[in-house]
Amino acid sequence: MALVGGGSNPRPGEISLAHNGVLFLDELPEFKRVVLEVLRQPLEEGRVTISRASGSVDFPSNIMLVAAMNPTPNGNYFENSTTSQSFYKVQQYLSKLSQPLLDRIDLQIEVESVSIDKLTSVGSSEENSETIKERVQRVRDIQFKRQGKNNALLNTKEILSYCELSIETLEFLRNAAKTLKFSARSFNRIKKISRTIADLDCSVNIKIEHVAEAIQYRSLERLKQFLN
Repeated sequence: MALVGGGSNPRPGEISLAHNGVLFLDELPEFKRVVLEVLRQPLEEGRVTISRASGSVDFPSNIMLVAAMNPTPNGNYFENSTTSQSFYKVQQYLSKLSQPLLDRIDLQIEVESVSIDKLTSVGSSEENSETIKERVQRVRDIQFKRQGKNNALLNTKEILSYCELSIETLEFLRNAAKTLKFSARSFNRIKKISRTIADLDCSVNIKIEHVAEAIQYRSLERLKQFLN
């Protein structure tokens, strides 16, 4: 498979070729489920293992996965529940995705439709790339000084050390996790995202508002009802 790699003499696929870089997958539900499930190992362990009768080969695959998709076949199921899309059609469309795969995607952002007025407006108040780069570099410096790596690379033990929450903040996250039925993996990833938001806010401690914002970046959680 081109994405995974393989062959009688195993060769790396697109996942491994994107090592230490970005792998962009457009129209995510259009890929076969068996292919998407292979993404779970590199997203968790940073490597792809290909096994053959003669042995197995590990290819480094430390990637930043960026994926895009419509939430439903028509793209607007949640905006207009009176569309012709049935629950079955939506479930069939999303059947390529699994909860364990979605749990491994840290940031899940729902992009709203852009109005014609905004598309045709003159001028822009958006930040320029240089300003954003400086802010990202500042936060990276904070993280490397504190723990010697990016927050995204923290393991479970390090999360306990560097993403410590106050009693009130932890209770807030627990209540949200119970209500929204977060998995253990989602729970830990939200803590890491909260730590990053706190770093952006130049805050030593992770506050409730940081956790609340992190939870908003798990927009695909509401698709659980459609997943097998």
